[in-house]
Amino acid sequence: MSDPAVPPTPPVPLAALLAREDLALRQIAGPADGDIVIHWAHTSEMADPYPYLLGGELLLTAGVHIPEAAGSGTYFDDYVSRIVAAGGAALGFGVAPVHDTVPRALVAACEAYELPLLEVPPQTTFSGVARAVWQLMAQARHTELRRVTQAQQSLAAAASRPDPIPSVLRQLAQRMGGRAVLYGAEGADIAAAGPELEEEVRRALAELTHVVAGRSSTTATDTVAGIHLAAYALGAGQGFVLGVATPSREPGDHTIASVAAVLLALLTGEHQSGTGAARSSALVRLLLGAAPQAVASLLGGERWVVVHARPDAHAPDTVAASALGAALGSPLVDLGRDVVRVLIPADGPADGPADGPSDGPAGREPGPQPGWTLGVSAAVAPPEWASADAQAARALARARATRTPLVRHGARPALADLIPEEEAEAHARTLLAPVVAVPALTETLRTWLSLHGSWDRTAVALSVHRNTVRQRIARCAALLAADLDDPDVRMELWFALRRL
Repeated sequence: MSDPAVPPTPPVPLAALLAREDLALRQIAGPADGDIVIHWAHTSEMADPYPYLLGGELLLTAGVHIPEAAGSGTYFDDYVSRIVAAGGAALGFGVAPVHDTVPRALVAACEAYELPLLEVPPQTTFSGVARAVWQLMAQARHTELRRVTQAQQSLAAAASRPDPIPSVLRQLAQRMGGRAVLYGAEGADIAAAGPELEEEVRRALAELTHVVAGRSSTTATDTVAGIHLAAYALGAGQGFVLGVATPSREPGDHTIASVAAVLLALLTGEHQSGTGAARSSALVRLLLGAAPQAVASLLGGERWVVVHARPDAHAPDTVAASALGAALGSPLVDLGRDVVRVLIPADGPADGPADGPSDGPAGREPGPQPGWTLGVSAAVAPPEWASADAQAARALARARATRTPLVRHGARPALADLIPEEEAEAHARTLLAPVVAVPALTETLRTWLSLHGSWDRTAVALSVHRNTVRQRIARCAALLAADLDDPDVRMELWFALRRL
């Protein structure tokens, strides 16, 4: 028979089922192999259960089908051979109500065909055995999901380190309990982590990578000298291959290795691409003292938009931040403790598709993203990146306070623009001098005014208690010697804050 069509659930070791004291099962025949697993439990009283088995079952029977003269013929040999031919994993025989003991001929047949035979005591029901199998499956599935989730988080964290490729390989080797190797386009080892392999295994793993490198398959597996081998092609046309060698194959291993392969594909693709090299060059130039406008062309634009974003349901992580950058069409992503910042060229195509409507010749504007709250700056030239960052931060605070998916910083001409810049700034510094030395007061006043004096919305925007907002505004009113309920005072303060 072909391989059983097992379900997408973790198998249950037969030993784990035998260890359940509440079942009191006892193995009386067949191999005591710790590697024997069960994929499900099935009850049948058919003399020939073959047509009803899928493979991998613990078949449960009370022997109703057994004729009185079965022990003197070939009945039990035929019965057990058909179970084995169908791929059955084990046989459970219920003692009572039909039989007082397990027939000796059945025990002999199970020994001959190496089929594990379990004695099910009278107090244990078949439904109880089936329930125990599913309970063990659920526990195994939970353990597997937790292991995969923890591995995904650690791999994503490793990918964000300064040395991402070696870090991902080290984390993968640790999680898999084996060795992880990154092979280059010519089959040479680029980087590796984990214990060294024997020459035979090392050579077999290298040969396996040629299978996926030649594009006859994107993945390939093999077993050599008891070591499980797997190879994963990294992206289309890159030529990089991930090889993994482990002493055992655990549930979830393929998922964990696939996550690592995706991350490595992104990392190796980044290193190969011209845009990745340009971004690295721009970073180096900035660190060595170049002005932002001198490196802007390497990054893909002359005018830029800054986006501040917070996920609605949880703190941002590396994978979510990368996904947001891809959705907004820019790889220039910065992950903070509770906010993600994205720098987007506003006057030319980036590495991904544009979202949102066009804004005339300036290019595109970011649109709302499901599950995120966004604040978007005005389009600025590179020397104004810092001010755009502040604009996006304030826009995000307003979006969160008003529960709006996206708020853009307003850039239309205003009456304040009619005043010469130097005079406006001098007036603003003079007017706000009593509070400007305390950033918390200045920002609270700015946010409170922008939200029309709402205590609750200001508290949400600043992530403080509403009483704290009241105390700060009262302090501002005292220091400024101003009536903040007067709309003229509020307007003048708002113009001054915008100048700062």
